[in-house]
Amino acid sequence: MHTAVHRSTSPKRILIADDEPHIRRILQTVLEMAGFEVDLRRDGTDALEAVRSSEHYDLILLDIMMPGATGLEVLGKIRSMDERKSTPVVILTAKGQDADRQAAFSLGADDFLTKPFSPKKLLARIHEIIDRD
Repeated sequence: MHTAVHRSTSPKRILIADDEPHIRRILQTVLEMAGFEVDLRRDGTDALEAVRSSEHYDLILLDIMMPGATGLEVLGKIRSMDERKSTPVVILTAKGQDADRQAAFSLGADDFLTKPFSPKKLLARIHEIIDRD
């Protein structure tokens, strides 16, 4: 059963910051096929540049372990910015340790997923988070 992608005016934009090229490719493919616009960044420095820009994002996906700045550092920055503090953020990590999970949620993450993740599950979470308004 195929359901039509309902779009309100324009596609939702998602910022993805991950230093692993294959993870970026998987995320880009899955999200673009689902009708999202994707902005890919390869490290924490790139991600900070993106969040400091005037670009609109409906959701931000951050890997924890990245060169430049960690996903948690980027998350902290996002939550301190008036124009970004309500943007949903999902943390992706290969570590999945409780300390990371607690740190992510205490910094204001909307969700925390460990790699390897199910693209279908990730997509379902993204839809839940974006569509909850």
